[in-house]
Amino acid sequence: MPTFSLSQSLRRLWAVDTFPYSLRIFIALSSTMAVGWLADEMALVMPLFLGTIASALAETDDNWRGRLNALLVTLLCFALASFAVQALFAHPWLFPVGMVLATFSLTMLGAISPRYQAIAYGTLILSIYTTIGMDQHRGHGDAFWLEPVLLVGGAAWYGLLSVLWSALFTHQPVQQNLAQLYRVLGGYLQLKAGLFEPVRGMDQEVKRLALAQRNGQIVTALNATKESILNRMEAVPSHRMQYYLRLYFIAQEVHERASSSHSPYSELTEAFFHSDVLFRCQRLLNLQGGACIRLARPILLRQPVRPDVRSAQALEDLQAALLHLEVQPEPGWERLLPSLTALAKNLGTLQSRLNSTSQNAAEAEPQDHSLLDRSPQSLREAVDRVRLQLTPSTPLFRHAVRLSLALAIGYGLLHWLHARQGYWILLTTLFVCQQSFGATAKRMVQRVLGTTMGLVAGWALFRLFPSLLVQSLFAVAAGVVFFGNRTKHYALATGAMTLLVLLSFNQIGDGYGLIVPRLVDTVLGSLIAGLAVFLILPDWQGRRMHEVAAKPLAACSQYLREIMAQYHSGKHDDLAYRTARRNAHNADAALSTALSNLFQEPGFLQGRGDSGLRFLLLSHTLLNYLSALGAHREALLDVGADAPTAQAAAHVEAVLDQLAHSLARNQPVQPADTLESALVDALQHPVADAAPAHRVVQAQLALIGQLLPPLRVQAARLLALDGPTPV
Repeated sequence: MPTFSLSQSLRRLWAVDTFPYSLRIFIALSSTMAVGWLADEMALVMPLFLGTIASALAETDDNWRGRLNALLVTLLCFALASFAVQALFAHPWLFPVGMVLATFSLTMLGAISPRYQAIAYGTLILSIYTTIGMDQHRGHGDAFWLEPVLLVGGAAWYGLLSVLWSALFTHQPVQQNLAQLYRVLGGYLQLKAGLFEPVRGMDQEVKRLALAQRNGQIVTALNATKESILNRMEAVPSHRMQYYLRLYFIAQEVHERASSSHSPYSELTEAFFHSDVLFRCQRLLNLQGGACIRLARPILLRQPVRPDVRSAQALEDLQAALLHLEVQPEPGWERLLPSLTALAKNLGTLQSRLNSTSQNAAEAEPQDHSLLDRSPQSLREAVDRVRLQLTPSTPLFRHAVRLSLALAIGYGLLHWLHARQGYWILLTTLFVCQQSFGATAKRMVQRVLGTTMGLVAGWALFRLFPSLLVQSLFAVAAGVVFFGNRTKHYALATGAMTLLVLLSFNQIGDGYGLIVPRLVDTVLGSLIAGLAVFLILPDWQGRRMHEVAAKPLAACSQYLREIMAQYHSGKHDDLAYRTARRNAHNADAALSTALSNLFQEPGFLQGRGDSGLRFLLLSHTLLNYLSALGAHREALLDVGADAPTAQAAAHVEAVLDQLAHSLARNQPVQPADTLESALVDALQHPVADAAPAHRVVQAQLALIGQLLPPLRVQAARLLALDGPTPV
């Protein structure tokens, strides 16, 4: 029994998303520290550590071949940057010019893909690490090549570990991303269940805003999972990869069905207040959300998936409650009962898809398993991506200029003040300066707080454990803590990195002498980053809110086109349909993120906040109605009834395109034409003998049509709050 418990504990630890990353760091740092002690060359440990850290920060998820190619590119960039710093370091006028040009160029390379963005960021970090090492050893007479070789050597050692790890544990990142996807999907379902609470007067807008923000988390998890699977897809996928791919497609469909809306929830509450049918919907969604969350465990531990009996029983109870309503109709139910029936059908299909997550379950239907690869397919495409960003209107260009000038200011300041260990100012500025003001302000506070905690902890460890060997063990542990927390707990990660630096420098000198300079440099570097984001080409979200708001409308228009095409040809989740659906959700998530950033900016710049929130509510509701339309796809065979439906859909597409065009180009919103109200009215009064499939399409298009007037109003308000967008 104890052995079994230990085995289970180890498997759970192995399944923690940060554990593999932290274990690789532990192996790299501890082996480096051990070699330094055995060879009695502790002076070489710090640059090896810094090279390891830069290489780990430049790492991206990939298969072993892709990771090996990325490592070779990374090492080449690291070597060129480090030797360039070595050559220019002694020239105080040439060095800042080279630094500005290199920072701008490397930042712009991030436009190519996330892989190049990570490599460029790691190269900038290693460049400043080189200056710190040279400043630390100034006058020691070391060979000019020693510092770059040690930094690149540390980077190569971690890179080889990463490649080997990727070859040995190919599926581990896919498992972790899939598990995270189903966790956030389950949370979304349980949050969505709150909308079905049969309580009058409930503030639906607050819950819908929370759902829009949670939807962004699902989009992020879906994108990460897709990239992880795509990087490991082979010509003939293994049985396990085919299973993971099926789980990904199931999650996509569950997301579409979970985000769908068949009617305003307040109307359902009012109409069925004295029935238990909404309670049945709420309970079923809660149970399905719990089933998604529990599914993460067998995915991580590679255990069999067990069917959820309680969800199946809740579905039967819901269907029985709905049947009772159909045999005993009341006057206020006729209009909403078809929507409730469609909702129950949607939840039933969602349940069947969750039941099919078992590894032995057969696919419901043949499916297109192709995935869209968004990485550049040629050198020309990569160059074009960078060229399109070379304009002051793009956030990346502004960030590149801002970061370059901020580092130049920091370089001038450290020479003007003759600051001890002054190159930490540049490193702090690089880490703190983000694209948005809100993210930068948050990181400023976390950086200063974390550095202070790290310095206090370092001082305490110096006094409590004077043994250098013990301090070296704490340094390795601090490195592991940094990489285990750098994405979720930045203050703690900063404190751990500060502790690692103090303890490592204390191996070859006086660590006490680094405490005050490190704190001063951190404060100065943070202030430079904050002022740069505020003063140098500030990228205020309010000034570009209309541009961000245009993208969800354009994406929803294309999504509707793909949906209606499948109502003619029949349901098929092909690449074009899935891409349109994903683009619509990506644009919705981007709008939600932009609004979150807006509310972190200074108060006098939040003039578009209220209109932006109202627009987000409407655009997200539009996406919910489209998702319901997509969830019920089936071929419409009645040509006579299909003609007015197609006409209404075409009109909605045209209006959405017009609104997107007006917002993107900051032009006045066109008023509604006389045809629109007639089309919406006709959809609200369908033909009595229309087929159920036609009724669903017409009901959803009617709901979408009712959103068009308020969308026009909010779009006009966004445009009216500001004049032409400044650069």
